[in-house]
Amino acid sequence: MNTLTLEQVKWLAQAAKGEIDTLYAHWTAGRYDQFFDDYHLSVNGKGEIRSAITYLTDYRPATYRRNSRSVSIALECALGANSETNLGEYPPTDVQIEVMAQIIATLCKELELPIDTQHVMTHAEAADNKDGRWPHAPYGPDSTCERWDLLVLKEGAPRWSGGEIIRGKARWYKNQQK
Repeated sequence: MNTLTLEQVKWLAQAAKGEIDTLYAHWTAGRYDQFFDDYHLSVNGKGEIRSAITYLTDYRPATYRRNSRSVSIALECALGANSETNLGEYPPTDVQIEVMAQIIATLCKELELPIDTQHVMTHAEAADNKDGRWPHAPYGPDSTCERWDLLVLKEGAPRWSGGEIIRGKARWYKNQQK
């Protein structure tokens, strides 16, 4: 596992241009410093970007039936989360959310992807097929509730606000880049 800078994330994106269509935002359901290599990039509780990949095109099994031509980004958090009003002992932190948005902004700029629901989704949105791309049965918050990563970012926040907040922050960061 390596710690990366946003500049290194930019280089990874430049090398993968044309080969990535979608970014998926996850949480690990672990502690703030518990790394899992199921994801391309992860953000620990201190806001450090961590990875075990060599290329963004390396296969990672993070999002059911959506792992081709995609990048998975996870927040190392949410151990014990069991509902929108109980995100456990390790809820997403403000610094994690901001760094995730910065990563998404950097990737979208370099990969020339718009920051919209067709190209940037939380695992909760993907699991409930919010983009309408996959014919498989949903497995998210509005169906079986197997995966609801980042449905909300704060306990008691409006349902489905997680993805909108992350995309909104990412758009702002992307507009700040040169």
